Amino acid sequence: MTTIPIMDVTAARFAPYGDLLDARGPADMVINQGMCNRHHDRARIDMGGGDVGVSVFDATPRRLPYQLDLMERHPLGSQCFMPMTEHPFLVIVAADDGGKPARPEAFLIPPHTGVNFHRNTWHGVLTPLHGPGLFAVIDRVSGDGVNLEEHVFDTPYVITGQG
Repeated sequence: MTTIPIMDVTAARFAPYGDLLDARGPADMVINQGMCNRHHDRARIDMGGGDVGVSVFDATPRRLPYQLDLMERHPLGSQCFMPMTEHPFLVIVAADDGGKPARPEAFLIPPHTGVNFHRNTWHGVLTPLHGPGLFAVIDRVSGDGVNLEEHVFDTPYVITGQG
């Protein structure tokens, strides 16, 4: 098995795969009679003509080292994971290599931060490291075509602690 260390995430490192969603930096505007800072338009939700929905996922927490044997992608729409707890979570992504995932990269997503995967981005399953694993998920819930492709690795990867 090949091991992959977990990298610290930055917007630039994650940009090929999607958007980081957080409230860092100054607000774009102040609303609600000065009581709310709006950090505007942090992700491009791309549904490719389908309908967008918001679901709540309750994922089982995983432990490190984590064995990665499956990745998926959504060719018809983006997918956004917004944690509903104050814990970091693991995100695994990969570039496309002729219709299958290239060598994966692993990121630790800090508390109070979500991710939006671009359409057709290979990614691991929802991987909380702490319970409860509650996430709001914004994705394509209906429309023409199949919006899920899965790839099972012949030889799993092992995701280790931070490198």
